[in-house]
Amino acid sequence: MIRIEGVNFKDDCGRTVILRGVNLDAKVPFKPDGSTHIREGFFDHRNVSFVGRPFPLDEADEHFSRLKSWGLTFYRFLVPWEALEHSGPGVYDEEYLDYLYKMVKKAGEYGLLLYIETRQDMWSRFTGGCGAPGWTFDAVGLDITKFKETGAAITHQEYGSDYAPQIWATNGFKMAAATMFTLFFGGNDFAPSTKVDGRPVQEYLQSHLLSAYKKVAERLKGLPAVLGYDTMNEPYRGYIACSGLNSTDWYLYKKGDTPTAYQGMLLAAGCAQEVEVWRAFPPKKLGTRLLNPRGVKAWKEGFDCIWRANGVWDFDRSGKPVLLQPGYFSSRNNREVNFIDDYQKPYFERFADTIHAVDPQAMILITPPNVDYRPPYLGADNSKHIVYKPHWYDDVHWITKAYHLFPHALVSHDKLTGRAVIGTPGMVQRSFNDQMRRIKEFGDGLCGGVPTVIGEIGICYDMNKREAFRTGDYSAHIKEWDRLFKALDANLLSYNLWTYDAFNDNKYGDHWNLEDFSIYGLDQRKDPTDINSGGRALQAVVRPYPRAIAGRPLRISFDIKKRVFEFEFRHDPAVVKPTEIFVPDYQYPNGYDVRVSDGWSESDAGNQLLIYTHGRDRETHTVRIIPRR
Repeated sequence: MIRIEGVNFKDDCGRTVILRGVNLDAKVPFKPDGSTHIREGFFDHRNVSFVGRPFPLDEADEHFSRLKSWGLTFYRFLVPWEALEHSGPGVYDEEYLDYLYKMVKKAGEYGLLLYIETRQDMWSRFTGGCGAPGWTFDAVGLDITKFKETGAAITHQEYGSDYAPQIWATNGFKMAAATMFTLFFGGNDFAPSTKVDGRPVQEYLQSHLLSAYKKVAERLKGLPAVLGYDTMNEPYRGYIACSGLNSTDWYLYKKGDTPTAYQGMLLAAGCAQEVEVWRAFPPKKLGTRLLNPRGVKAWKEGFDCIWRANGVWDFDRSGKPVLLQPGYFSSRNNREVNFIDDYQKPYFERFADTIHAVDPQAMILITPPNVDYRPPYLGADNSKHIVYKPHWYDDVHWITKAYHLFPHALVSHDKLTGRAVIGTPGMVQRSFNDQMRRIKEFGDGLCGGVPTVIGEIGICYDMNKREAFRTGDYSAHIKEWDRLFKALDANLLSYNLWTYDAFNDNKYGDHWNLEDFSIYGLDQRKDPTDINSGGRALQAVVRPYPRAIAGRPLRISFDIKKRVFEFEFRHDPAVVKPTEIFVPDYQYPNGYDVRVSDGWSESDAGNQLLIYTHGRDRETHTVRIIPRR
């Protein structure tokens, strides 16, 4: 059993535990095939099934065995709200809940650990991401079939071959998703006149989501694999704290059509607008484009724009739209609002209370919003249950899908300062290491100190114009991965890699919005009898690491070229069990030699473990593993 003790995870023996694993991808329905390049049946949102995501139950042994052999034994199990309650409000998919129970039980039989993630991207599949059921739009009067014409959302299903890679990330700031996030987190303040079935819209949406995940907790209670529950993936603030309704400056990422918040409201109300058009990298305004020239409305017959109804804007006597309250979302009661503390924190607390009513010992993993790495202030009383779970990507790599941008320099980005990083590989590595250190410090300061898990980190496998798929040369991927892993190791972090997709192929990648992040691909699986076949860039991904430490870790390093692993720790006199280090056969097919500072070691070959018993005559201890030739 794993527990929280300060900034560390501990096992029953008191050893410090480092958790490393993957995300188990499950964003889209299994039946009918929800791959985002398929438009047929897209809007029939009530008749879907997620049974079979992340993979069919009869394939679970294969996938769990593979991941365990790679040392990836800690999973972020994606469960979209839509998977639970797609048929309608309060109608739960019992077949899916049964499937989920069997999958999690199977993981426990392999000795694996996981947490359930409340998955959403950009609110829903119908706003270019995944997560919420389609009926949530019905409830507030939005017509999901009109989002394309009104510029309210960009979906792969609707745009087809015109869909641009990574443009999905702009949806969080377009009208449909921004409206839903605002109603979910701040409907009481910003849409007080909006009711659904006689209930305030915020309460209606939150209570349905929380009830759905309470069902999950009830079904999974007692299964040893379950460590806890993630409050919500990358929550967006919607319009909350937006002080520039007539500006595009509130966008974190601009690509393609970029209406202001106010323009998005007008477009949805049937008012044509000339909007900015942007290039993502390097950022540049390319011009403007007229949207919704036919005056289509995104609101259903009988429904008015929620923001007009709540006094944000209106038509004047001549029929011209007028912005009445440009600062509507930036302040309440003459006080500047703060999304994290005023709106995200109450939701976190409500989520935790809901889960703990079923499973009082469950860990609650909190993800900060994309606008800030700072978690909300939570009192020290919560520390025994809270895990800080930020995400981190190399943004320049993610946006460009490239490894090298210049012949003799690398380009990256410091996510915490917003500054570009241009220089040698060593300079970029130091920047990555430093960013991870500062991110971890947020967890160290939360609730008096809680563990930090990097919940998502990954690379684009279709980088450099998909060259590796043609040549089989993944050297660029290995270098990009290794830079990330070195930063993680330098900060002794636990993590979930993004991602493991059992259905990944070269043509459609992860089958979601042209992304291709999976460390496993069907087109790379040449030999079904080889557990490693299908793995991509495994030279970097499959690494030694200490999984249970008889004290406090001080340093981890792994040289993927020389395959030399080094580990240093300070022992805890109260811990009597030895340290366990995962040593993968993949890296050491001919075996390995071990050099220790003191004490002795022995190999548990069947479990790919090195068992190290330290001496008692010194405080710090080192282990060095080198390959046999």
